[in-house]
Amino acid sequence: MSTQKTRAGMIAIVGRPNVGKSTLTNALVGEKIAIVSNKPQTTRNRIAAVVCRGSDQFVFLDTPGLHTARTRLGDYMVGVVHQSVSDVDAALLLVEPIANVGGPEAELIEELKKRHIPTILGINKIDTVEKEKLLAVIAAYASVGEFAAVLPISAKEGDGVSELLGLLEGYLPEGPWLFPEGMVTDQPERQVCGEIIREKLLLCLDKEVPHGTAVELTRFIERDDEVVECDATIYCEKESHKGIIIGKKGAMLKKISTLAREDMERFMGTKIFLQTWVKVKENWRDNLNFVHTMGYRDD
Repeated sequence: MSTQKTRAGMIAIVGRPNVGKSTLTNALVGEKIAIVSNKPQTTRNRIAAVVCRGSDQFVFLDTPGLHTARTRLGDYMVGVVHQSVSDVDAALLLVEPIANVGGPEAELIEELKKRHIPTILGINKIDTVEKEKLLAVIAAYASVGEFAAVLPISAKEGDGVSELLGLLEGYLPEGPWLFPEGMVTDQPERQVCGEIIREKLLLCLDKEVPHGTAVELTRFIERDDEVVECDATIYCEKESHKGIIIGKKGAMLKKISTLAREDMERFMGTKIFLQTWVKVKENWRDNLNFVHTMGYRDD
């Protein structure tokens, strides 16, 4: 890194579930650090994604989607969103190209306004609509809030990602970098691998089953030959769900494990020996002690 003055800042990516926050996070970093699913409420924890460009360091906070909480886990997820905007240099409100401001968006806009946080409106998924329709979306949001800028993007296609970084440069305060050079996330490798397994559960399973799952890595050891041995326990809420996850003759669990192992190997850059088990923990999402044990806690 040169002797040029450095800048570093934190930017919260906020919005309702399934608007593409994790897809955008991965696009900004240039590699997969946040799990992605077409099912809502995929992200449960705040994930810091680090992007370095020249002498600038952007720390993006990928947050859970703001929703009406119905469980203790849901309460935690909504709390994470509000905590994430409490001390950032700027925020990106990510929305879909729909000319209507919903309750969650209006709530976030009001909170960001109260905190005097510069906010950019990112209209995602522009590859799914005609460009002419974006004017109505911009007008709808302009009627309820003031934005530092409005940027149509497609996180999936990568359109507008470079322009977004350019816009956000102006909100980075001068100062030392917050993370070492080469670091792309604050998530430990063990946690990222556990989240990859959960992503495959979301991918392969239908309806409520995947949302009632949690993954615990009980063993994560790098051998002398650089193979990582990983034991994972998948928790579900019902005995019937356990049967669905395992599948006929273990076929579904084998599929989930194979897909997860392939992504884990890409992330770790080494061979993974993965073993998975499934256990029932009834109504765990409302069990505060268990929720904390799985790493969903405020401290």
